[in-house]
Amino acid sequence: MPTSLTDIKNHLDNRLGEKVIVTVQVGRNKTLERHGMLAETFPAVFVVELEEDENLKRVSYSYTDILTKNIEMDFAEEVNE
Repeated sequence: MPTSLTDIKNHLDNRLGEKVIVTVQVGRNKTLERHGMLAETFPAVFVVELEEDENLKRVSYSYTDILTKNIEMDFAEEVNE
Protein backbone atom coordinates (compact mmCIF):
# COMPACT_ATOMS: atom_id res chain seq x y z
CA MET A 1 0.00 0.00 0.00
CA PRO A 2 1.19 3.57 -0.68
CA THR A 3 2.75 5.59 2.13
CA SER A 4 0.95 8.97 1.96
CA LEU A 5 -2.71 9.92 2.26
CA THR A 6 -2.82 11.27 -1.30
CA ASP A 7 -1.24 8.11 -2.69
CA ILE A 8 -3.67 5.92 -0.74
CA LYS A 9 -6.68 7.88 -2.03
CA ASN A 10 -5.42 7.74 -5.63
CA HIS A 11 -4.77 4.00 -5.32
CA LEU A 12 -8.30 3.39 -4.02
CA ASP A 13 -9.82 5.67 -6.69
CA ASN A 14 -8.33 3.36 -9.31
CA ARG A 15 -9.80 0.26 -7.62
CA LEU A 16 -13.45 1.39 -7.23
CA GLY A 17 -15.95 -1.43 -7.70
CA GLU A 18 -13.51 -4.19 -6.81
CA LYS A 19 -14.07 -6.78 -4.10
CA VAL A 20 -12.04 -6.21 -0.93
CA ILE A 21 -11.27 -7.94 2.33
CA VAL A 22 -10.83 -5.49 5.20
CA THR A 23 -9.09 -6.68 8.36
CA VAL A 24 -9.84 -4.33 11.26
CA GLN A 25 -7.84 -4.16 14.49
CA VAL A 26 -10.60 -4.10 17.14
CA GLY A 27 -8.55 -4.54 20.25
CA ARG A 28 -5.58 -6.14 21.81
CA ASN A 29 -4.66 -9.08 19.57
CA LYS A 30 -8.18 -9.13 18.10
CA THR A 31 -9.13 -8.59 14.48
CA LEU A 32 -12.36 -8.55 12.51
CA GLU A 33 -12.47 -9.49 8.84
CA ARG A 34 -15.09 -7.98 6.54
CA HIS A 35 -15.78 -8.81 2.90
CA GLY A 36 -17.35 -6.37 0.48
CA MET A 37 -16.87 -4.02 -2.45
CA LEU A 38 -15.07 -0.67 -2.55
CA ALA A 39 -18.03 1.59 -3.32
CA GLU A 40 -17.02 5.25 -3.02
CA THR A 41 -14.12 7.51 -2.13
CA PHE A 42 -14.38 10.95 -0.60
CA PRO A 43 -11.69 13.49 0.37
CA ALA A 44 -11.17 12.00 3.86
CA VAL A 45 -12.94 8.62 3.87
CA PHE A 46 -13.87 5.68 1.67
CA VAL A 47 -16.94 3.43 1.79
CA VAL A 48 -17.09 -0.36 1.58
CA GLU A 49 -20.45 -1.99 0.82
CA LEU A 50 -20.48 -5.27 2.72
CA GLU A 51 -21.71 -8.61 1.46
CA GLU A 52 -25.23 -9.64 2.45
CA ASP A 53 -24.20 -12.01 5.23
CA GLU A 54 -22.75 -9.15 7.28
CA ASN A 55 -24.81 -7.33 9.93
CA LEU A 56 -24.08 -3.91 8.47
CA LYS A 57 -24.61 -2.84 4.87
CA ARG A 58 -21.93 -0.16 4.54
CA VAL A 59 -18.92 0.90 6.56
CA SER A 60 -16.59 3.83 6.10
CA TYR A 61 -12.94 4.14 7.00
CA SER A 62 -10.48 7.00 6.79
CA TYR A 63 -7.30 6.91 4.75
CA THR A 64 -5.36 7.42 7.99
CA ASP A 65 -6.66 4.01 9.17
CA ILE A 66 -4.64 2.43 6.37
CA LEU A 67 -1.63 4.68 6.95
CA THR A 68 -1.53 3.88 10.69
CA LYS A 69 -2.27 0.18 10.02
CA ASN A 70 -5.50 0.14 12.04
CA ILE A 71 -6.97 -1.66 9.02
CA GLU A 72 -5.50 -3.73 6.23
CA MET A 73 -7.11 -3.99 2.81
CA ASP A 74 -6.63 -6.87 0.41
CA PHE A 75 -8.27 -6.94 -2.96
CA ALA A 76 -9.97 -10.29 -3.70
CA GLU A 77 -8.27 -10.74 -7.08
CA GLU A 78 -4.83 -10.38 -5.45
CA VAL A 79 -5.70 -12.94 -2.76
CA ASN A 80 -6.87 -15.52 -5.30
CA GLU A 81 -3.62 -15.38 -7.29
